[in-house]
Amino acid sequence: MKIQGAVIIEQGVTFAIVVVNPAVTNYTSRIIRTRQQLQLYFPNMPIILMSQDSAGVPHYYGRRDIVEFLKTIRLEQIPWKEYHIY
Repeated sequence: MKIQGAVIIEQGVTFAIVVVNPAVTNYTSRIIRTRQQLQLYFPNMPIILMSQDSAGVPHYYGRRDIVEFLKTIRLEQIPWKEYHIY
């Protein structure tokens, strides 16, 4: 499976951000389960999930301080890459 994501180091904190379908972020249980599954591929990192609404506006889910930081930057500033996970 392929996912879009990024590993970012900001102010000494390394975290992962992963693009997911809004169907994942509509339910707390799906958010929790998805983040737990992704922990295998991004060990020892806070994982932030990002989905976009119909207008393309990003919505972030995860550690509050990281979410607040991500709200201050444009999507184009994130170093997105494709990850292959199994």
